[in-house]
This record gives sequence, structure tokens and C-alpha cells, in this order.
Amino acid sequence: MPQDTAPTIPRVPPALAAALGLLPRTPVALALERTVRRIAVAHPGLIRRLGPHDRARFVLDPTDLPFVICLEPNGGDVRVGVCGRPGQGTTRIAGPLAALLGLVHGAYDGDALFFSRDLVIEGDTAAALALRNAVDDAEIDLSGEIARLSGPFAGPVRRLAGVAERMTGVSLSRPEEIGAW
Repeated sequence: MPQDTAPTIPRVPPALAAALGLLPRTPVALALERTVRRIAVAHPGLIRRLGPHDRARFVLDPTDLPFVICLEPNGGDVRVGVCGRPGQGTTRIAGPLAALLGLVHGAYDGDALFFSRDLVIEGDTAAALALRNAVDDAEIDLSGEIARLSGPFAGPVRRLAGVAERMTGVSLSRPEEIGAW
């Protein structure tokens, strides 16, 4: 009998999700927007790679959190919002937070998540695919980007992210290439 070798995707514990739901959304949105804008500057091909979808509205729905993230690239003038419910968007990409972060870092295969129904895509699938390809091509490391935003606290932020990653199993950084050419 074949064994299930699919990785178990960690979920945000309900108590933590409830606590995160109590955070004021405006500061969270501003912090996310600052981080995403920094990533867009550091990876200029990211917006270009979206092609005709560079003005799409991407609704990123971490299904284990009580809010969604609305990402609007706006041709480079990036806007990020945090909403209680998924409003209107060009496309909605939904799944556990760990799966969404794992996609950014290359820890999970998007096709496998989609076909296992751990990831749901609604709306313009071409826009979702363009975003996936742009993010894959940019090889983003979120904890590295956040550490760079932290100025003199970059070292402790990196160490804290590493500890959190080991404790939770959630991909918070891009894995280092092993046996690179």
C-alpha cells in the first residue's frame, strides 16, 4: 500500500490566529506595504514579469488567519491592504499561511498544492500564474528582506526568524542551495 509522502502543511494555531485578528489592520497593512515595496525595488523584474497583469488586484487569503491581504502592483506603485473578508479581486489565491509562504520561498510546489487542494485559485488564473512565475524568478527571501528593513537589529531578526522556522516548520526564508554548480 503506497504511503502518503505529501508534506504536512503547518497551520496557524487558532488562539494565535484569534490574537492576530485583534491587531489593528492599518499598521499591519503599512508594514506589509513597506516590505513589499522594498522587495519590488530590490527585484525590479518582479513587476515587469507580471506583464499585462501588473495592474491586477491579487487577493492573498491565508485560510488559517482572520484576514486577507490585497496586493495591487499598480505598475510599480505597489499598494497592500489588509481586509477582514476577501473583497473583489482579479484573482484569489487561498491556502494555509505556511503554504503561501512556502510558495514564495520555493519550499512547496505550487502545482502539487493546487492538485492536492491545499491551494485554491479563483478568478483570472493567468494572473495567478504570472504572479507565481514572477515570484519564482525573483527568488525572494522574506526574512532576509525584513532583516534588511530592521537596520541595526538585522542580526537578531535573522536569528529569531531561524528559530521560528525550526520551531514551527513554516518556511520563513529561501533554503540555501545545496551542491550548487
